[in-house]
Amino acid sequence: MAQKGKTIRNDNLLDIKDLSIHFLLDEGIVRAVNDLSFTLKSGETMGIVGETGAGKTTTALGIMGLVQSPPGLVVKGEIHFDGQNLLKLSENEMRRVRGKKISMIFQDPMTSLNPVMPVRDQIAEVVLLHENVSARVALMKADEMLNLVGIRAERARDYPHQFSGGMRQRVVIAIALACNPALLIADEPTTALDVTIQAQVLETMRQLKTELNTSMIMITHDLGIVADICDKVAIMYAGTVVELAAKRDLFTNPRHPYTAGLFGSIPDISRDEDILKPIKGIMPDPTNLPRGCPFHPRCDKATAECESFDMRQTEVSGGHFVKCALYSGLAERAG
Repeated sequence: MAQKGKTIRNDNLLDIKDLSIHFLLDEGIVRAVNDLSFTLKSGETMGIVGETGAGKTTTALGIMGLVQSPPGLVVKGEIHFDGQNLLKLSENEMRRVRGKKISMIFQDPMTSLNPVMPVRDQIAEVVLLHENVSARVALMKADEMLNLVGIRAERARDYPHQFSGGMRQRVVIAIALACNPALLIADEPTTALDVTIQAQVLETMRQLKTELNTSMIMITHDLGIVADICDKVAIMYAGTVVELAAKRDLFTNPRHPYTAGLFGSIPDISRDEDILKPIKGIMPDPTNLPRGCPFHPRCDKATAECESFDMRQTEVSGGHFVKCALYSGLAERAG
């Protein structure tokens, strides 16, 4: 594990290794994230997909250093960002990272914005916090960012309640990108928006990502958004990544039964189907996860081995990783 102040040199902007985050409650231990690993290169966009309760938002909060403790606890793992292990940084050091190097867009813009401050001032506040500039320059930067996300200058002094949901989300994007972070985490950024506004917000994010050369993690349950905006995809189930691959590879050749089940639950206009094939059962209780593979009680391909499977990751093809007993012998056979 890297020591504080030292850096690890590799080609990845973000490198998460064996991350586990639990919540210690009176009712029991909520195992929200378990042995999670993935990497993200500069300029890449990764989609993190999974059902509600899969651990997607907890993963994002772990990267941001915002897991509330107590009851939250990072049990083990490493989060290397730009060569530093974020879990070794003090809270003061993390404050300099948040907003400046890593920014996050939360699901509901109304809970992210201050209702008694004009939107212009809220963007300027972030700039003043992280950059050594005057208040005048910060306000100019705020106006520039509002223009960049398609909000006219005359609206800069308006308050959040004076904007529509889509416009508020644009303000949140402007705040997140004000200091040109290397990594943007978007947690279900279009959930509360209608389809037309969703498309506009996603197009804004795509354009800004290209212009500012920002890497992005898109947390969503919508595979359509993933197909539209992401380069690679991590499928999460019960707190861990069960499949990770480039977008095209994952969409054309899903390997994990859970991933296949997700695609089977989506209408496909290219196929003549009368009914969909939903995944049976529900997500397991995170305080009482099944032994072995957590998906095996719902899996049509489950065998006795699944109940003792240690959830090791197997590379089934170049850059395509799966945690599934069906492929557990592949690495040994290839060797």
